[in-house]
Amino acid sequence: MSIRYEVISEDNVFCIKDLCNELMAYQKSIAHIHPEFFDNMRFETRMIPSIKSAKANYIIVAKDGDEIIGYAYSNISPKEIYSKGFATLDCDSFFDLDSVKSHDVGCLSQIYIKEGYRNKGIGSVLFEKSMDWLRSFKSISDIFIFVSNGNDNALKFYLNKGFKMSHQILDGFIIVLRLFIA
Repeated sequence: MSIRYEVISEDNVFCIKDLCNELMAYQKSIAHIHPEFFDNMRFETRMIPSIKSAKANYIIVAKDGDEIIGYAYSNISPKEIYSKGFATLDCDSFFDLDSVKSHDVGCLSQIYIKEGYRNKGIGSVLFEKSMDWLRSFKSISDIFIFVSNGNDNALKFYLNKGFKMSHQILDGFIIVLRLFIA
């Protein structure tokens, strides 16, 4: 197995449509709080609106030969994007907007790796490349990750990478993780 990593443009994002939909199905399968919230979440309702509303997007894929076996999607967006009605979810806000010093926030929005490729360091490479990109924006002071309930492996992974639990939203459906950067 020889994994290589490639940044793709927004114009080529459809190459990860199936993986994005796999991620939504996987999250639903492990959710123990409101799994039905995932019923309306798919590539067209999560990825496309996020890309369109962001100021900057970073999409990196992991390939085994020509096959895309994983990806990470990060963005820089105005903090107000994370208020009411974000990502097909109806909640007051994903975080306290007043607690964010800058106008924009960074978000590591999605990481997914196909079964059979997990626990081989691919997620760590995707994470580090995404974090390098996010940290390159001097205009942001906060990076957020939103972990769906039941995804204990992802939660442990991000906590081990230095993120801190901030709070839960939607009755525990999502755990908000935050990293303050200088």
